[in-house]
Formats: sequence, structure tokens, C-alpha cells
Amino acid sequence: MSLLLICFVLFLALGMPIAFVIGIAGLAYFISAGEPLTIAVQRIVAQSQSFTFLAVPFFIFAGNLMNVSGITERLLGLARLLTRRMYGGTAQISVVMSTLMGGVSGSATADAAMETRILGPEMLRLGYKKGYICAVNCIAALITATIPPSLGLIIFGFIGEVSIGRLFAAGIVPGVLMTVFLMLTTSLTSRYYRYDPPRRELPRLTLKELGENLKDSIWALLFPIILIVGIRFGVFTPSESGAFAVVYSILVGKFVYKELTWKNFIEALVTSFKDNGAIMLIIALSGPFSYAITLVKLPVLLSSLIFGITDNPQLLTLIMLGFLFITGMFVDSNVNFLLLTPIFLPMVTKVGMDPVHFGVLMATIVTLGVMTPPVGSALYTVCGIIDCPPEEYAKYSLPFLGAVLLELAILVFLPQAVLWIPNMIFGAQ
Repeated sequence: MSLLLICFVLFLALGMPIAFVIGIAGLAYFISAGEPLTIAVQRIVAQSQSFTFLAVPFFIFAGNLMNVSGITERLLGLARLLTRRMYGGTAQISVVMSTLMGGVSGSATADAAMETRILGPEMLRLGYKKGYICAVNCIAALITATIPPSLGLIIFGFIGEVSIGRLFAAGIVPGVLMTVFLMLTTSLTSRYYRYDPPRRELPRLTLKELGENLKDSIWALLFPIILIVGIRFGVFTPSESGAFAVVYSILVGKFVYKELTWKNFIEALVTSFKDNGAIMLIIALSGPFSYAITLVKLPVLLSSLIFGITDNPQLLTLIMLGFLFITGMFVDSNVNFLLLTPIFLPMVTKVGMDPVHFGVLMATIVTLGVMTPPVGSALYTVCGIIDCPPEEYAKYSLPFLGAVLLELAILVFLPQAVLWIPNMIFGAQ
């Protein structure tokens, strides 16, 4: 076990791509332990042989198609309409947009980058500091970790053999609650920094105006509802829902909004190949590493350590979330799902916690890792777009991080807030 962990920490510290870090560390264990290398190769192949996991590449492709087919622009227009008389209105657009885009992109990093590119220049013109712009656009994208179809929830369901349909339904209330928390934080911080005061000369939102805008964006808003209803009534499986998402995006982009062309279709396809290639390489090479972790009984050791502290379900959950928050600062979110789900899921079920409840909490806290230093991918993506120093981002992100952690703490003690919709749709377990 020592060699496995030493290789993992050493290569991670050297800045090696995470796929090769876990791949080489796993291979080093097999060599040192005298295990047949044929098993390592088999684990690499077996890790990607899952019908359920087909949902991930399909949803990535669907999200990229929606970004080039006019759906994103319609959602942006709706977000502008809803926030035009709020304090920090342009920053509020980012939070509302992330809520609406959660049912489209499913990827926090992609959502953060897209919103920073769209809203960043306008926010700079209005006097927002670069660090604040990056903080609000980056952390608001965390809402996509729970609003279906979340890629994190799909991976958690795939690894932990938990119903993806129930996970999708369970993410709705936490996603909306996070929207409320982040909008309140945006309002308070905008007032403190005197950013973007409300424009009272703009007319109040009317039902007629809202109805006209909803008529244009309804196809995007219906998408997550169709997914959950379709899975609930057996119209399609979670994997098939990904394929449906692709077809839905093409039909809406081509025949409803009429903005999908061969050129941007190919652009979305190429982007999806790149995104899927990076994710699938991590997933495949995590096979030997996960197998090695099981052989050295790391889950058993960690379980004994945590249960030695307390057997209170809520305190155990808070300890595990704290551990996931720290590991998320250093390890890619997909790797955390792949390696830590098999460790923590048996522990939470042992104390009587619903795996769907834990899955939503884990998806949120693990995805938060891509937004925190020192190696957060979303952090460096948004900072690179408008040339913002990471330390300035870190300063302005603290109130938003505090709001997210407070919301998670509340959800730990209010499981029915998470389980209400899945129990209503799929029945109580």
C-alpha cells in the first residue's frame, strides 16, 4: 500500500496529468506485489465496459450541441429578464443562468467558462473586480452538479449502483436551494462593494413579458423534466436518455430555433470527442488503481478510522464531506467519484443513510473541488479567460464558498429536502 500512495502523491505533486498519475500508481502496485499484469490490463478494459456509463458521452455531446443551437442564448435572455432590477443584476444573471443551464450542460467547468466568456466583459465595463467576476461565475456553476443531468450524479450512480433516475430527481431541490443561497450572497456582496445597483428606470417584469420569453425558452426548460419523467415511466433507461438528449438537441436546434448548421454541428462533435477522450482515459486507467485499493483493504482501514471517531450518522457524513472537500482541492473530481464512492458508500448505508441523499451531497462537494485552489480546473479556466490572478479569485470566493458549505450542512440534517421529489416520483425505498 505504501508504494501505491507514494507514487500517487509524488506524481501528483510533479504535475503529471491525473490519468497517468492513477494509471502508473496502480501499475506500480501490481509490479511490487507480484500480481499478474494481465489483471491490470483486464481492469483497464473492464472499467469502460458499462452500458449505463454510455450516458456520459451522450450528455456531453448534447450539452455542446445545445450551446451551438440557440438554446443557451434563449436561457441567457430569460436570466437577464428575471434579474434586471436586482442589486448586482449582471452577477445575478450568472447564478440564474447556471440554474437554467444545469439541465443543459451537466458540466460545471463548461458552464463556468461559458458564462465568464459571455458575462465577463460586461461585468468589467460595469466596474466589477476581476476576482469577483471569476468567483461568482465559477462557483455559481456548481449548481449544475445537482440539477439534472449532472455528470457527477451519473458517475456516482454508475460506480455505486444507485438509481440514476432517483439521483436526478433528488438534485432538483438542492439545486434550487443553492440558487437561493448564492443569489442572496451575490446581493449582499454587491451591496458591500457597490457593484451594479438596480436600474430603477427599467420597467417591472410583467406576466405578459415573462410569458413571451418563456415561450421562446420553453424547449430548454422542459428538457430535465422530460428526462426524469421518461426514466420514471420506463420510456428510456438512463443510458438511452443520453441518446434522447442528443436527438432532442438536434431537433430543437435545427427545426425550432433553426440555428444548428453543419459547421457548428461538427464543432460540437469535435469538442465532445476531446471532452470524452479526457474523461474516458481517467476512467479506464482508474481500473487498476481501484482494484489495488480493494486488495490493500484501504476502504476497511478508512472505515475503521472514521467509525472510531463517532457513530452518529450526521457527524459521520460531515466528516466524510470534509474529507471529500480536502481531496477535491488536489484530485480531479471524476477520479474522486471513481475512487472514493466504493469506500464511502458502504459506510453511509451501514449507518442507515439513503445512498441517494449521500450521492447528491457528494456530487456537490466533490465538484466544488474544481473551483478551489491549488489545482481546480474550473478556477484556472475562468481566471485565464479574463487574466485574473488566482489569489484575487480566492479572496472574493470566500463568501460564496461559505454559502455553499452552509447549504450542504443544512441538507445533511434535512434528508427529506433531498429525498422528497424522488420518493414522490419513484416511491419511498
